[in-house]
Amino acid sequence: MPDALDPSPYDALLLLSFGGPEGPDDVVPFLENVTRGRGIPKERLKEVGQHYFQFGGVSPINDQNRALLDALRKDFAGHGLDLPVHWGNRNWAPYLTDTLRDMVRDGHRRILVLATSAYASYSGCRQYRENLADALAALEAEGLELPRIDRLRHYFNHPGFVEPMIDGVLESLAGLPDDVRDGAHIAFTTHSIPISAADTSGPAEGHGDGGAYVRQHLDVAKLIADAVRERTGVDHPWQLVYQSRSGAPHIPWLEPDICDHLEERHAAGVPAVVMAPIGFVSDHMEVLYDLDTEATAKAAELGLPVRRSATVGADPRFAAAVRELILERAATERGARVTRCALGTLGASHDVCPVGCCPARAPRPAAAGADSPYA
Repeated sequence: MPDALDPSPYDALLLLSFGGPEGPDDVVPFLENVTRGRGIPKERLKEVGQHYFQFGGVSPINDQNRALLDALRKDFAGHGLDLPVHWGNRNWAPYLTDTLRDMVRDGHRRILVLATSAYASYSGCRQYRENLADALAALEAEGLELPRIDRLRHYFNHPGFVEPMIDGVLESLAGLPDDVRDGAHIAFTTHSIPISAADTSGPAEGHGDGGAYVRQHLDVAKLIADAVRERTGVDHPWQLVYQSRSGAPHIPWLEPDICDHLEERHAAGVPAVVMAPIGFVSDHMEVLYDLDTEATAKAAELGLPVRRSATVGADPRFAAAVRELILERAATERGARVTRCALGTLGASHDVCPVGCCPARAPRPAAAGADSPYA
């Protein structure tokens, strides 16, 4: 890692996230933003919104982003890194375009983006880059001077992301009854996506067989399972499983679903399961509902002891990892040679998404990549 606490040429960091409703009246408008262009009736959105209404119409993701912002600012200040941090969302306030406009008016011209998605996929990377291009196009139409925007590389295998998840699995195992702990299996969970999207995730030369999306998750799962074995002396069987499917039933998505997996593990005589949501940065709605509510209810129905391990959230080690990634990228932009920190077998991800990386079904402009119209 570079030693100098010099973020130049960058003058700001933008935390870019999904967004979520902050009250019952926000739920349907938020879901309309999420599903815009798909022609989904409002009555169907109200049905989908029941997940949010069960939690008072409030998604936890915005408070979690506020906590991460606070952690980043504290870490930067504590280490002498002078870099302001801003926040914008894809689907709810503070909206990306509004935040970017404010940043430009404040004089920021070289902006690094931290997306709250650690892995390569269309929805986790390319779509955020499309959102950035849309925001830049809006500012260009307003006659504003456009900043140059770069995205921090995928951080799925950075120690500051992996180590908190290892600790979370260890804590969950420790919370199981003594008589089932050593026999527990680990279900590493992430968001299911269409198989076609998984196969085309990451750079084009790696497409097929789940693409980068599946390979990256498997690498992280193995890292965690190996660390758990080394620290406990117990080899817990594990599998990568999926949750939160939202697509049409005739389109193949990644499987198995977590609830189906719990049924299968129970039928096989497995005494307990730890659910480890490695595909998510924080405990947002898909974690709280799909795991803590739905999957936990399925386990109770089966009589299967389960625990759900923590996501990274605002862990200080993750904030430190972001600082290291910023300094790494800044030094690279200045032409310095840097050592890129990455665990596992896949190595550090690319800085700039190449042409053909995580393509959309219908091509759209995307910023912060080799194909960006805003280079």
